[in-house]
Amino acid sequence: MIIRNVRLFDGVADQPQDNVDVLTEGSHVVAVSTSPVAGDASDGVVEIDGKGKFLMPGLSDAHVHLMGNANSMVDFLQGPTGSLYGNTIAEAKRMLLRGFTTVRDMGGDTAPVKGLIDRGVFEGPRIFPSQAMISQTSGHADFAFVYDVPEEFGGKPSRTEDIHFTRIADGVPRVLAAVREQLRMGASQIKLTLGGGAASMYDPLNTLQYTSDEIKAAVQAATDYGTYVATHVYTPAGIARAIDAGVKSIEHGHLADEATIHLIADNQIWLSMQPFAEDDHHYPDPVRAGKNAEICHGTDQVYAWAKKYGVKTAWGTDLLLEPQSAPRQSVMAARLGEFYTNVEALKMLTSGNASLFELAGERNTYRGGKLGVIAEGAWADMILVDGDPIKDISLIADPDANFQLIVKNGQIVKNTL
Repeated sequence: MIIRNVRLFDGVADQPQDNVDVLTEGSHVVAVSTSPVAGDASDGVVEIDGKGKFLMPGLSDAHVHLMGNANSMVDFLQGPTGSLYGNTIAEAKRMLLRGFTTVRDMGGDTAPVKGLIDRGVFEGPRIFPSQAMISQTSGHADFAFVYDVPEEFGGKPSRTEDIHFTRIADGVPRVLAAVREQLRMGASQIKLTLGGGAASMYDPLNTLQYTSDEIKAAVQAATDYGTYVATHVYTPAGIARAIDAGVKSIEHGHLADEATIHLIADNQIWLSMQPFAEDDHHYPDPVRAGKNAEICHGTDQVYAWAKKYGVKTAWGTDLLLEPQSAPRQSVMAARLGEFYTNVEALKMLTSGNASLFELAGERNTYRGGKLGVIAEGAWADMILVDGDPIKDISLIADPDANFQLIVKNGQIVKNTL
């Protein structure tokens, strides 16, 4: 396939390049040239006239819950298991049609879905699965009812554990087993919850979850498999404990103070942030709504400190349990332009996130090409935009109207040219 005459943003350079031809063969980009690339339709070459429009790498999301995006809490607790996966597969295609060609899933049984997508059975983004979120009893990923007896005392796993959305593990031996279980199931990285959250029922935001020994055990087990641990955590104390234990990615961090952001920078840890607004999530009870508001109010300051200290910052959404809100993924991507220049935001949404994904090492099943860029040898994941997002990043908030061509793995997913 040859996409001719495009204004190319390659995911890395500050300035796009005009009059570019991009040649793909199979699933990879094989040439990027300002001279016309030769092609012959009789040899099966597909030629697309880009008409000078803006070509960029496919978008990525560093913190999705694909199964959580596609299903409500009622679905999780009462719905048939088959429906959960069917909804997840349907949402995967919708996410791809929003231009997201790669995602890092931070909790949910998505390794089987990833396998089906990678084999071409269904359409969807490339997935870096974490499998079940690992949590202590009463922690952020404990979705058992308050009257349920914990497994430690002879109780049964909760429904969310049965469907591999969460795993409760207390004490070093169980944490080791939980990490190894997720790796056995196909996790490319491990997700631990180390503090309170807005969506969870039992834990105030200021709680510290998991002891240092438990976190270090998880890090050791992940490291032995050649990968890393990412942690849900908001507070300075929780972040400091995570860093001390060897965690490589802080998920959220909205309640951090300046000294903690400086500490993240000094240790070269990733900060996987979300530009939350209060209406991104809807919590009917005042306790969780209050926690959500507190988290959102920290966003501006943490982004400012992250820029000040040069923190390696990734972008994600963390939309969860409200399927009707899933399209806000595109709105939140555009919102990144409120905190960074448009080109900085586009880099984070493409090559920046991809650098975080590469921490998965040999657990990264997409090592056969470069993600997040348009360059020779890269995976052929691209979007042709009607307009220039460097000038107006709000264009990516409406992919239905503005993404005229979406290519993933060298295959045309959408073409309205």
